[in-house]
Amino acid sequence: MFPDAMNAVEITAPGDADVLQMVRRPVPVPRHDEILIKIAYAGVNRPDVLQRKGSYAPPPDASDLPGLEASGEIVGLGAGVTRWRKGEQVCALLPGGGYAEYAVCHADHALRIPRGLSLKEGACLPETSFTVWSNVVQRGGLKGGERFLVHGGTSGIGMMAIQIGQALGARVFATAGSDKKCQVISDLGATAINYRNEDFVKRVAAAGGADLILDMVGGSYIPRNIRCLSLDGRLVMIAFLEGPKVELNFAHIMTKRLTVTGSTLRPQSDTAKAEIADAVRKQLWPLISSGAVKVVMDSEFALKDVAEAHRRMESSEHIGKIVLNVAGD
Repeated sequence: MFPDAMNAVEITAPGDADVLQMVRRPVPVPRHDEILIKIAYAGVNRPDVLQRKGSYAPPPDASDLPGLEASGEIVGLGAGVTRWRKGEQVCALLPGGGYAEYAVCHADHALRIPRGLSLKEGACLPETSFTVWSNVVQRGGLKGGERFLVHGGTSGIGMMAIQIGQALGARVFATAGSDKKCQVISDLGATAINYRNEDFVKRVAAAGGADLILDMVGGSYIPRNIRCLSLDGRLVMIAFLEGPKVELNFAHIMTKRLTVTGSTLRPQSDTAKAEIADAVRKQLWPLISSGAVKVVMDSEFALKDVAEAHRRMESSEHIGKIVLNVAGD
């Protein structure tokens, strides 16, 4: 059995990290095809920060609490759920609600934690794995032997993208803003580019241009990405830290036969997310279990210290994933 109420973190109003406050909330009840998870750890992601600031609203039927990924134990099953049993440990992509002791999600959006990984490591996987696999492999079509440029190379997304690119046999380039971060990228086997003192366009163009670029910066990077791409290259946008609006010469897209695309994960249908989950389970999980792709963790915070976790995220000093210890173990 589980209690009627739980500790959770609420966004009291749009604003800085101090608007995140601990509250008591009713434990959610799983609906048809949903499971209830007693959360051990929750991942902290950039969209959580955007939601806190009021610029990334949850879907209409999702929890208003932040938190898009978590790990823990299944303690409740909604009607129609047959693939899971109570007591199983999982990591899960959530529509929201991860900053709490309990959360619900669609049964098909949960996965068993890859062999050899802890619950803490498992909480680092869903948001990054689903995002990178769907955009780099499914949408971007990355293949072995191609040149792959990753912006934000030491973010959770960036480090997952680098490792997946390496595992698929691509030649990976990644940008970062300090020598320390560039060393981490180099240690992963990728070519590091410090964007503060080097032009990534010239560096990648000298190697033949990028076949695929994964960008979360946007803004001034968009026209530079276009120049950086090789013939038939692909640009995949997943975020706009510098903003989404820019002046662009589309003639370059035509003459180089480029593909410009992108996606956001949270608004996609349950069916679409289930299809991504299935691909991740079949193709990415073996790479993680074998050690070819590793979880890189930056820091851990108690749930009550969530504001500090958000400040760490916003400082851009982190290298890898930030997690909340929800269970307090």
